[in-house]
Amino acid sequence: MDNPKFENLLNLALDATEREREKSIQLGVGYEPEENTWDLIVKYSGSLERLREDYPSIQVREMINEYAILRVPQSLIDVIAQAEEIEYVEKPKRLYFAVNEGKRASCITPLQTAAYHLTGQGVLVALLDSGIDYAHPDFRNEDGSTRILELWDQTMDRVFKKPEIDEALAAPTEAERYRLVPSRDLSGHGTHVAGIAAGNGRASGGRYRGVAYESSLLVVKLGTPREQSFPRTTELMEALNFVIKRALEYRMPVAVNISFGNTYGSHSGTSLLETFIDDISSYWKSVIAIGTGNEGSGRGHTSGTVSENQQEMIELAVGTYETSISVQIWKSYVDEFDIILEHPNGQRVGPLSQNLAPQRLILADTEILVYYGEPSPYSVYQEIYLDFIPRQDYIDSGVWKFYLVPKRVVLGNYDMWLPSQAALNRSTGFLYPVDDTTLTIPSTASKAISVGAYDARYQQFAEFSGRGFTRQTRQVKPDIAAPGVDITSAAPGDTYASRSGTSMATPFVTGSAALMMQWGIVEGNDPFLYDAVIIGLS
Repeated sequence: MDNPKFENLLNLALDATEREREKSIQLGVGYEPEENTWDLIVKYSGSLERLREDYPSIQVREMINEYAILRVPQSLIDVIAQAEEIEYVEKPKRLYFAVNEGKRASCITPLQTAAYHLTGQGVLVALLDSGIDYAHPDFRNEDGSTRILELWDQTMDRVFKKPEIDEALAAPTEAERYRLVPSRDLSGHGTHVAGIAAGNGRASGGRYRGVAYESSLLVVKLGTPREQSFPRTTELMEALNFVIKRALEYRMPVAVNISFGNTYGSHSGTSLLETFIDDISSYWKSVIAIGTGNEGSGRGHTSGTVSENQQEMIELAVGTYETSISVQIWKSYVDEFDIILEHPNGQRVGPLSQNLAPQRLILADTEILVYYGEPSPYSVYQEIYLDFIPRQDYIDSGVWKFYLVPKRVVLGNYDMWLPSQAALNRSTGFLYPVDDTTLTIPSTASKAISVGAYDARYQQFAEFSGRGFTRQTRQVKPDIAAPGVDITSAAPGDTYASRSGTSMATPFVTGSAALMMQWGIVEGNDPFLYDAVIIGLS
């Protein structure tokens, strides 16, 4: 299948065999082999009621501003392609944590003193992450009750409200507590992030108090109940939809924290996830802060310019025991150049055919799927996607070479990205990486506050922190940097731990936005102090 309404990666995934999807980092995300169904992100116009009525086996989960998540049997993919109300379709992508003394360095301490006494009171802090240790004293009031208004655990598809959590906290034993509210933060990432944004420091006598320490909390534990589950863009979109709608119901301004990201896409703010974030940010009094990821020093990006009569060579080192890797090449659609691929043993293939159907190549013990994409309604850039799949257990290691041979050059610039470094071996990466344009998606969304990390001890940008600009649009990103190295915050079990990453920088900004909204909206000093106003101030 090759449908212009579908994104390039989805077209390739639908054409791939089940074995290829199983072996690939990207292609199998969103596909359920046991049910033979696909989870899809769609942008539509009007109503999906006809689709729901005519095809009851298609599950429809509608969201704000005509976005939806569909679960579609493989046999009904053509129905989605032909539905007039559906404008564009993407598949889910995997998300990764942005993990690799900050409050004073961020100048927050003076705002919490008697002169200003900004604490986040009257504002919601929403945390879309790995969950929270709801029993930790830092997220409880003096009387022991919870500060969490709602906790949606997507792994169980259950929403626990404040009275249920309070009942669990009052249980006589830990076993009884987790029988009543069985949600746990297994990685500790979400608890740590929550502590920075909004922990009250009760377990440390106030020493490790967070930013908006009297705010109310909305928490979403991202993920799915499937085996080897991980959060995906579909879960993130549903979580964001949930907290914005809840904030509207509570009639409270909300500061949203997202410390996840991935590297797949044009990095120009045009994917459905990014446009969804832009659209929903205008729906209520909200601020959305997103970490720029930890790909700055990860060797996962390179870029350059192709000139007439001068070919470019890009070298990619693939480490031993690499089970799967993909390469995205993004360029202007008006530029034309051939691609020749060279195996570490010197064997070459190419020029690759520039047709729009998936191609399969074999080099030694590695199979390569190639897909030339077309511009979409949301992007004018062309993607050339290559998925390296082992014919046995591992991809052939060594230095692979890509030759870009110009045929017709108008702009000539190109970017290449690998999957997140969290998915690859340390020895895999471009030999001549470029650390610019290493923002992870969706921090590239234009109406989100994208947050980089710096080391407050040495007053310098953290080496790992994702950098801007966004591709082609040259929008200035990140919008702001915050402390993200060796940050001590709450950890499961009434304890504290130190972590580094833009995951740790982002909640400083989220909490600060909550303080600003308290001063502006709750206290009546500026009723419009949210969304674009705060982004402009950042």
